[in-house]
Amino acid sequence: MFNGDSLFYSRLLTELTLSFHIIYATIGVGVPLMIMIAQWVGIRKNDEHYILLARRWTRGFVITVAVGVVTGTAIGLQLSLLWPNFMELAGNVIALPLFMETFAFFFEAIFLGIYLYTWDRFKDQRKHLMLLIPVAAGAAFSAVFITIVNAFMNAPQGFDIVNGELVNINPLIAMFNPAMPTKVAHVVASAFMTSAFVLASIAGFRLLKGSDHIYHKKALYLTMKIGLIFSIATAVIGDFSGKYLADYQPEKLAAAEWHFETSGDAPLVLFGKLDNGEVKYAIEIPKALSILAYSDPSAEVIGLDQFKEDEIPPLYIHYLFDIMVSIGVWMTLLSLVFWLGSKRSWALIQTKWFRWLIVLGGPLSILAIEMGWWLAEVGRQPWVLRGLMKTSDAATSSNHVDTMLILFAGLYIILAIGSVVVLSRMFRNNPVERELEERHAEKGGVVR
Repeated sequence: MFNGDSLFYSRLLTELTLSFHIIYATIGVGVPLMIMIAQWVGIRKNDEHYILLARRWTRGFVITVAVGVVTGTAIGLQLSLLWPNFMELAGNVIALPLFMETFAFFFEAIFLGIYLYTWDRFKDQRKHLMLLIPVAAGAAFSAVFITIVNAFMNAPQGFDIVNGELVNINPLIAMFNPAMPTKVAHVVASAFMTSAFVLASIAGFRLLKGSDHIYHKKALYLTMKIGLIFSIATAVIGDFSGKYLADYQPEKLAAAEWHFETSGDAPLVLFGKLDNGEVKYAIEIPKALSILAYSDPSAEVIGLDQFKEDEIPPLYIHYLFDIMVSIGVWMTLLSLVFWLGSKRSWALIQTKWFRWLIVLGGPLSILAIEMGWWLAEVGRQPWVLRGLMKTSDAATSSNHVDTMLILFAGLYIILAIGSVVVLSRMFRNNPVERELEERHAEKGGVVR
């Protein structure tokens, strides 16, 4: 007999694991590109500060990779233990990208190891830079392949079920499902954006703490510029995601926008609260939902009135959407002001309060990533495979999931504290000023 508590604890443990893993996974996907750009700029400009940026970011990146491996392994374990019915079906259809994700990670790890142990061994630094290409590609494709699995859960295809049996299985059709393009593009672009703003946050913090070294100023300018580029890209891809939802998951779009009745000229509802089914204190942008869904201000957008009550996602996903979009818009504007201020020498961007806004941008970007993933997963409910298998039918009936929850929560606390302590000590005990002096001493140069 099915144990309802098992479903609750299975969902809670999976949410906890994904919420913790996504922080390290996002950094793991985005930082290799930041390292590669920094080293490329350093080589092109013959600037040792950018070269040192790449080196120091790489040291920190290795720690996050180690934690990401542990949490990624936990996810794989929990998929089999907590969701056996889902894995029985999905394992036969969508196992290919799961295998390819593992291959991409090994590809990244091998070249990362070679990159780490060949510092200063190449007379031509461009050859050393070439090692970063497979590292960055492997990190990005890890995200691509695992996101394909998530896209399959939203738009399952590539198989038929006849008399309860799986037939006509085609893994490639399953991989290239309608949700794949927008989901993959959004995950990768947002990982690049978030990583840039996290690194900018660190540089801004060092400047606030009195380290006015040109190294940190260059780090801040580079990362804020990259963050601006990818925040714009993420917004554009988000628009395509809205159009995908309108065509393939209209119940999710309607729930996220509190669009209760099918209508044309649909407004976009921002913020507000629900009071006995009535939306209060919201900001409505006329016709904006119709534009988001179909690029037509008068287009009809399907509302929640077209769906069964037990197949409507939880309406609190509206708040998740609002938080995610608000942070995205804020970080785009903040990075745009910083970029324009840098070009035009505005005193504004040198002020203490503006740098504090940059510092807060790192945690806010991580929060936006969390809200986005919760929106993606909760917005698919009650389905684990949309239209085919409900979450309640996929979960284990074990009575020991609550114990697993406690054990894994303890593991994540240890990993979080350990990674923060190691990273802080690593850079506190080896400040950039000392490292620059040592490098100049090795080269017999004069410290600037």
